[in-house]
Amino acid sequence: MGSSLVSGCGEQAAQEKPLLVKTQQASSSTEAQTGSYSGTVRGRYETKVAFQVTGRILSRNVNVGSRVNAGDVLMVIDARDVQQQANAGDAQVASARAQLSLAQANLARYTELYNAEAVSASVLDQYQTNYDAAFAAYQQALSQAAQAHNSLGYTNLTAGAAGVVSSILAEEGQVVAAGQTVLTLVQTGELEVEIAVPENQIGTVQVGQEAQVSFWALNQTAAGVVREISPMADSASRTYTVRVTVTNPPAGMELGMTADVRLPQGEADGILLPLSAIYQTGGTPEVWIVQDDNTVELKPVTVEAFDENRVRVHGLAPSDLVVTAGVHKLRAGQEVRTEAKS
Repeated sequence: MGSSLVSGCGEQAAQEKPLLVKTQQASSSTEAQTGSYSGTVRGRYETKVAFQVTGRILSRNVNVGSRVNAGDVLMVIDARDVQQQANAGDAQVASARAQLSLAQANLARYTELYNAEAVSASVLDQYQTNYDAAFAAYQQALSQAAQAHNSLGYTNLTAGAAGVVSSILAEEGQVVAAGQTVLTLVQTGELEVEIAVPENQIGTVQVGQEAQVSFWALNQTAAGVVREISPMADSASRTYTVRVTVTNPPAGMELGMTADVRLPQGEADGILLPLSAIYQTGGTPEVWIVQDDNTVELKPVTVEAFDENRVRVHGLAPSDLVVTAGVHKLRAGQEVRTEAKS
């Protein structure tokens, strides 16, 4: 009876296996730091469109969100005043042409008299001067008339490129001045993402730097490149505006969409572990390390920072195999099994 009891206990002990633990190689827990920034899809070229002449708006042919092509008429202003200016320019040309003809005839007449020694050289010089002045006045009248006719063509506000109207700042019946912005046209040929980078992180961003852009509405990720960094921080937010070009825009990418831009910031300093890997009974945090003989020993570490459910530590070698779960069930020298060797 006694021998059978001893035999049963021996078989039970033989069947017991070392505790199975979850581990992580320290070298695999180093990762590159990235900065994540929320941004908005914008057009690379956003043109503030204005009339080149003053007048009252007669018609507005577009609305916010309208897609236009190059040459489309966006707005029209009353051309009557500009037409009168063109008519006045033509009249000035006619008057200057008549004065030039008279000065030319007088110069020819007095040239003959001078050749006949009937008048002095000073008199001829006077009529030569009159002709030169008349010719200059005629050239000036031609230029002013051409400018007036050009202004007549400016009464139709046309799109310089294909794009989308993003804002309208003037309505029918409103009198606008030359150069006053009446709408904004965003060219859709080149779209990019605009982000705001805090001043304490702007040193990690460089023109030409690669980025990853995620679109919340599309559930897609695309590659991007930093194209432009503002040289001055915004006076209110103290952030720098950064433009990221999307090299291969995904289908459905539209103006105004929200995007998340991730920019690499170099290799992280320290090793990232799950928070459950930390074993602390006193003032020094430690982790369990699986030795070559499959036993565990504690190794002190220095905690640098916490990140959600993870912690960044110093003091580990890349070859260390760290126990990441069940650390409070272990004791020094205890034999364990790892997932790779179970």
